[in-house]
Amino acid sequence: MAAWTIRPEPVTDTAVDPVMRQYFTEMGRRVLGRPATEAELRAVLANDPHRDLGPPDGEFLVARSGGGEFLGCAGVRLLGGSPKTAELKRMYVHPAGRGAGLGRSLLFAVEEAARRLGAVRIVCETNSQLTEARALYVRYGYEETAPYEGHGKADHWYAKVLG
Repeated sequence: MAAWTIRPEPVTDTAVDPVMRQYFTEMGRRVLGRPATEAELRAVLANDPHRDLGPPDGEFLVARSGGGEFLGCAGVRLLGGSPKTAELKRMYVHPAGRGAGLGRSLLFAVEEAARRLGAVRIVCETNSQLTEARALYVRYGYEETAPYEGHGKADHWYAKVLG
């Protein structure tokens, strides 16, 4: 049995702010190759488009330990166009949750949320430095695809048809 639960949480809840700070701190360190400055963190948090990871066209999932500690998160939102496509966003596993299959569980939970939203396809983007994420996507049926929606910071894009 898993040592965590994964449930939707309101992305606009103030409890999500520290989660987003952890996510962007890790992404800054990994992608920029250095710690993000406090000014950079404040700017990305102020300008980040994560508010659409909630109803009616999205969902934000948070993994917590039995004691309620944050272990990871992942969001999904519908994109325009046809076929009906969802986008995986903000997938992050806290160091305390790594190595036990939580990333896989979050990925499966996001795919299920995308299906509930009516999507038949899911896409995501990532960077070369995030080798674990890239390996996870490929392991579970994602294939590299062309860039979508004009995302400028990523250098790898993936897509998967949802069965």
